[in-house]
Amino acid sequence: MIDIFKLQDPSGIHHTLYTHFYYFCANFLLGFIRLTGLIHFKTTRMVDLFEKLRMEEGPLAKYSHLPDDYFFFPKLEGDIGPRMKFNGKEVLNWSLNNYLGLANHPEVRKADADAAAQYGLASPMGARMMSGNSVHHLELERQLAEFEKKEDVMLLNYGYQGVFSIIDALVDRKDVIVYDAECHACIIDGVRLHMGKRFVYSHNSMESLEKQLQRATKLANETGGGILVITEGVFGMSGNMGDLKGIVELKKKYNFRLFVDDAHGFGSMGPTGAGVGEEQGVQDQIDLYFSTFAKSMASIGAFVAGDKKILKYLRYTVRSQIYAKSLPMPLVIGGLKRLELVKKHPEFRANLKMIMKAIKSGLKERGFAINETETPPTPVLFKGGVGEAANMSMDLRENYGIFCSVIIYPVVPKDVIMFRIIPTASHTMDDVNETLTAFSALKTKLDSGFYRKEELVSVTKF
Repeated sequence: MIDIFKLQDPSGIHHTLYTHFYYFCANFLLGFIRLTGLIHFKTTRMVDLFEKLRMEEGPLAKYSHLPDDYFFFPKLEGDIGPRMKFNGKEVLNWSLNNYLGLANHPEVRKADADAAAQYGLASPMGARMMSGNSVHHLELERQLAEFEKKEDVMLLNYGYQGVFSIIDALVDRKDVIVYDAECHACIIDGVRLHMGKRFVYSHNSMESLEKQLQRATKLANETGGGILVITEGVFGMSGNMGDLKGIVELKKKYNFRLFVDDAHGFGSMGPTGAGVGEEQGVQDQIDLYFSTFAKSMASIGAFVAGDKKILKYLRYTVRSQIYAKSLPMPLVIGGLKRLELVKKHPEFRANLKMIMKAIKSGLKERGFAINETETPPTPVLFKGGVGEAANMSMDLRENYGIFCSVIIYPVVPKDVIMFRIIPTASHTMDDVNETLTAFSALKTKLDSGFYRKEELVSVTKF
């Protein structure tokens, strides 16, 4: 077994030769079997690809007959904040990950506008490795590394593609991935790219993780590979905080590297906003720390932080960055201003936590089923089907003027309806009280069977 952070051969020559050899052997054997008739292959009729897609709808596509722009792909208009317009009406919005309220901060808006006026969106033109680097990109990386107490940082164009490209760059077929069962889709997609073994452990269960580490260690010793453990700082759907302290404790018994996606924790968690690693006092034990700019920073882009040596390796191997245009200058300069505000204004986090605590405690006092969490995402659970979920969501928006995301199967189990409330520093206590009143009315109607009608409701308040 070896360290997963071994520096691999960037040329990939040996891997390519072996792959070609395997393909040659497989094709030769298949051709021999067909010619000799040793195995009779069942013939199947070719289908049109697009026709197949129309026949085999995905788990969410089966709801595509519902009106666009309402339940799916809704349009929120106006300045980003707690009060926006939906369907021509003002609504109280609890659906945006604008945790610190930076989206409409005057200094942020000015920095974005000034940078766009000076550079436009084209600059720098080209991939970072070839012609897309700048002093501003380097400065943002330097400041982020300092903020996260890591040796180095690499900027990424997008969080989603950044995560699965990093996973792809880190591991080969000899290595083993062990990941949390509730990891985000970007991690799942990255794991799917892995040509080696992967094991999933029960959500936040250190007992399950240890069992999978035992399996992974045995396998890695046989293959000569390493182990990569992947989890999240804050799980965005449930609001659970990843047990990073428990995971790093297992480093005393097992040889693995830890990759943490802290998209929801960066800016919102920890004394300085450096994330869940800082919150739990284990930031120095996280081998690769990732976050996006799409949440607390209210922008586009992402970064990964870690040791200088492994970051240098990633710069030369993460394909989504090597073969993509560099992050546009307004986003980089805007990122510098946002990071400055995150560091200078702890009161943003303090207000976020006040609103967070008020909405969670208020829901709990009213008998709602919510997770006992200390993070912003606040899922509120009800029992009911898809029809009831649609009716509740429509009633909440049309008659109570409140907009928050509704989550249905297959994202949550069947007969479970989840309304996900996202508190921000921009919300007020009046917003909280208005929302608690509306949710209490919703609960009363659901319990009475009011939402069981098959047709969509547009009703008046009781």
